[in-house]
Parts: sequence; structure tokens; C-alpha cells
Amino acid sequence: MVRGSDAPGSLNALTRVIYEHGANIAYVDIVDRKDGLSTVHFELDEVGDREALIRDLERLGGVQTVDQAPSFAKVFGKRIIVVGGGAQVGQVVVGAVSEADRHNIRGEKISVDTIPLVGEENLSNAVRAVARLPRAVALVLAGALMGGDVAEAVYEIREKGIIVLSLNMPGRVTEAADLVVTDPVQCGVMAVMAVADTARFDIERQRGQRY
Repeated sequence: MVRGSDAPGSLNALTRVIYEHGANIAYVDIVDRKDGLSTVHFELDEVGDREALIRDLERLGGVQTVDQAPSFAKVFGKRIIVVGGGAQVGQVVVGAVSEADRHNIRGEKISVDTIPLVGEENLSNAVRAVARLPRAVALVLAGALMGGDVAEAVYEIREKGIIVLSLNMPGRVTEAADLVVTDPVQCGVMAVMAVADTARFDIERQRGQRY
């Protein structure tokens, strides 16, 4: 976590030092920007001399502090995203959080994020954005009617490796999803089971099924 001046070229200067140390940037995010300062969060692989890297970053002009923190993967782990409307979203989350708790006690790290949305454009944009979210591995669509461009977006993110579960509802989304589950609580449970290393659940064997 590098705190320093928020100015043109600042990020370039930081990444150059990281490059000179032979480290690979696995993830980067500008956490905040305020009063001419910003905090840049880096997650790095292949770091040789960690202390030397920190010293060189601290020597850069404009850098105030360099702190170390656990990676988001270690803290929050895999992410399941729940998108849809109202009470159905809430019930999916109930199932997902309850099941995630069972697996996280045994050493997993699975987090659940949600956003209630309506409207084809909003939904399709949200679905496509899941593929850009760090650590996102599964999407649950919880609504009363979804089709059109939402279904096309589902096909697209499945090609990028995202597992998609859907509630049983009218519309083409149920044809596009990996798995369709009628009960929202059970759908949340099965979403967690599909991504948990500590679960005996093979999504490859369940694709195309309806429950």
C-alpha cells in the first residue's frame, strides 16, 4: 500500500521500481484520491528482496508511506456475485452466506456480494462487469424475468470462466446458465458448493440441470 502524491507519472514511477526489482504485478488498484494524495494497492508475485523493494519505493519523490497488508485473496477469497431483484436476491444471499460459513470455518475464503437491479440494460451491464471483478468466480441471477441481452451477457462471461447459476424464471437466461435452481436459498447454497474446494460438488456434471 503506497501512499503518495496524486500526480501525472506517479503510477509509472512506482511500477518502474517494481519492474527493476523483477517483481510481477498481479493486481493494482487506486484505493482513494483526496487532497492531492492517493493510495495505490499492489499485489505482487515473484518478489525477491522485499525489504529492498520497500526501501526503493520509499525513496521515490512524493511517496509518504509504504505499508504491507494481506492480499484480498487471503482476506476475502473467492467472490460470488448475486444480481437481480428484491426478496429473491435476499433469499439467495441467505443460502450463500450460510453455506460459505460452513466452508470458511474449514479454511476456505468465500465472500458474497450483491446488487439489486432491474432493467435489461442495467442487468446485462452488471453481468458483463462480473468478468472484470477481481476474484469473482460465480454469478447468481435472481429475478422474475430475464432474457434478451442479459442471456447474451451470460454466454459471454461463461466463456471467460465464470460459473453462472439462475433461478427458474421466464426468459432465455435459464437456457444460458450453467445450472438452474428453483428455490432461491438452495440456489445460494449450490453456488458456494460449486466453487468451494472443500465441497464434493462437480459443476461439470451438473451443467444443464434444473432443480
